[in-house]
Amino acid sequence: MSNFKVISFNHKNLALEEIAKLHLNEDVQSTLLGAIKINFDFEELMLLSTCNRVELYICTEREITSGLLTDLLKFINSHIASESTQILLENVELFENDEAITHVFKVASSLDSLVIGEREIITQVRKAYEFCNLLGLTGDFIRLVVKQTIETAKDVFTYTDIAKNPVSIVSLAYRQLKDLGIKDDARIVMIGAGETNTNMANYLQKHKFANFTVFNRGVENGKKLAEKVNGRSYGLNALENYDKGFDVLITCTGATNAIITAQIYKNLSCNDKTKKVIIDLALPADVDAEVLKNNNITYIDINSLKSQAEKNLQTRVQEIEKCNAILENKLSEFKTLHKERKIELAFGEIPKQVKAIKELAINEVFLKEVNSLDDKSKEVLDKVLSYVEKKYNAVAMKTAKDALLNKKEN
Repeated sequence: MSNFKVISFNHKNLALEEIAKLHLNEDVQSTLLGAIKINFDFEELMLLSTCNRVELYICTEREITSGLLTDLLKFINSHIASESTQILLENVELFENDEAITHVFKVASSLDSLVIGEREIITQVRKAYEFCNLLGLTGDFIRLVVKQTIETAKDVFTYTDIAKNPVSIVSLAYRQLKDLGIKDDARIVMIGAGETNTNMANYLQKHKFANFTVFNRGVENGKKLAEKVNGRSYGLNALENYDKGFDVLITCTGATNAIITAQIYKNLSCNDKTKKVIIDLALPADVDAEVLKNNNITYIDINSLKSQAEKNLQTRVQEIEKCNAILENKLSEFKTLHKERKIELAFGEIPKQVKAIKELAINEVFLKEVNSLDDKSKEVLDKVLSYVEKKYNAVAMKTAKDALLNKKEN
C-alpha cells in the first residue's frame, strides 16, 4: 500500500472560497483528469470534489513534494493566483499508506465532514469513483479501496448513532422546519445572503423548495443567492414595501438592532393572521420581541438550536470511539483483502501454465504412449490429469495465501 496517497484540500484548514478554486465540473474532469494522470505519471487516479473538500486519491511511486503540488495546482487551475497557491500549499493535508486508507474511510463515514454524521458524503464518494472508473483512471487498488470504504461507511452508519441527530445550526433549523410539515411550494423570504443563509438555501433547494425571495443589504450578494435558488432579490430597504406575503421567514444579518419590527412584519405578512414560521439565525436576534408577542408565529432561534446542537454533539463524541473501532477493524480487513488480491493477480497465470504443461505432455512428450491407449483408457487419463490440474491450482493458491498472510506486509 506504500504507493497509495491522498492529497486533501479541506474545510479544516482552508476557507471554502479557496477550496472552490479547485472545483472542476464533470465536463472539465473528463478532459483534464486523464491529462493529469499521464503528465504526472500516476498509476491510478480518483478525484473527490464536494462543497467543502477537493481530494486526489492516487497510486504512484513519486514523492509528493511541494514542487509536484505546485505544478498540480497550476494544472488544475491555470488562473489561480500565486497568493492562493501559497495558501493551498501551506494548508494541504497529505496521507500515505495506512493513514491514507483510514482517511478515506473517515471521509466516507462523515467523521471528517464539516457536519459530522451527514450521510450524503457516502454517495458522493461512490459517484466520484464510478465517474473516474468510467474514464479509465482507476485500477484494481482504488477499486478495492472504494469497495471497502463503502462497506466501512455503511457499518458506521448502521452500528453507531453518529448520524442519529444533526449537529450544525443550519441542519437543526432545517430539521425543525421539516418536522412542521411545511410544503415545498411555501413562500420563503430570506433576509441576508451570507454563508448561513446560503447553506440554509442549499438544504431547502435540495428538498425541492422553489419559491424564494431574497432581501440583502448588498445587492450583488443578494442577487447571487437569488439566482442560485431561482428566486427574486431586493435590497434591504425594500422590506417595508413588500406585499407578496410569506409562509416562512429566514433571517440572518449582522445588524446590531432588530430589523423585523412590528411594522415591517405587518407589511411582510400583509395582515395575514395564519401561523407563520420564523427562523432567526442572527446574533443579536433580527426579530423584535414585540413581533413574537403579538403574532401567530412558530419561532426558531439560534439559542435554542445551539443547545440542541451541543447536546447532539456530545452524543456523537461518545460514538466516535465506536466509529474508530470499526475503522480499525476495516483497515485490518482491507490489508488481508489486499494481500489476497495481490496473490490472486500474481497466480493468475498459473492455471494457464499448468494447462499448457498438461497439453504438452499429452500431445508431444508422451504422445506415442497416449496413442497406444484405447479410448476408455484415454478418457480415464484425461479425467485424472484434469483432477490433478484443478487440485494443484487450488493447493498452490491456498499455500501461497497461508504463507503470505502470516507475514507482515513490507
